[in-house]
Amino acid sequence: MINPDLINATIKFVKQELENAEGGHDWFHIQRVYKNSLLIANGENCDILVVKLGALLHDIADSKFHNGDETVGPKKARLFLEGENVSENTIIHIINIIENISFKGGNTIKNFHSLELDIVQDADRLDAIGAIGIARTFNYGGFKNRLLYNPNIAPNLHMSKEEYKNSEAPTINHFYEKLLLLKDKMNTKTGKEIAAQRHHFMESFLSQFYAEWDGEK
Repeated sequence: MINPDLINATIKFVKQELENAEGGHDWFHIQRVYKNSLLIANGENCDILVVKLGALLHDIADSKFHNGDETVGPKKARLFLEGENVSENTIIHIINIIENISFKGGNTIKNFHSLELDIVQDADRLDAIGAIGIARTFNYGGFKNRLLYNPNIAPNLHMSKEEYKNSEAPTINHFYEKLLLLKDKMNTKTGKEIAAQRHHFMESFLSQFYAEWDGEK
């Protein structure tokens, strides 16, 4: 039986921590990932407490907004969970989810595996594609003052983790460097089904984008 007070306290904590976050990584992003996680977890033989807490805390301190420091999020999550008297085994599992959920250029290998990570990772990736994924991508591009598109700058499909983190490429390139790759990286049956539809929507968007860019009717 999950203590609803723990979930409510976690939601309150996350809302406070992300009060001034960039629009694509704010509380509403967390809320969508939380809902997607519950949708994917339905029917799966998983630890639903780990899924809920992992989804709520997965972006508590995204390294993109902490000078690339990937230790801030796990530390914040641990301090909060310890304060809520969550068991050490559960804390370790959630920390592993936080440390292994990110795309990181697609060239890194997960060193931790669990069904709960698969579920939360799929939920997070679903929020990076489709209509909301497109909106988040351009929102972040604007936040970083990046070009929308430059036909002379080709996408880099073989970036290292550090190159991916430090990329200043036009926003359209991000579709090829990450978003369009996610459909084939989904872990769960439900995640794959939803991703297929959202992937198709992004392809349609790109076709329309290029047509308008080239002045076609």
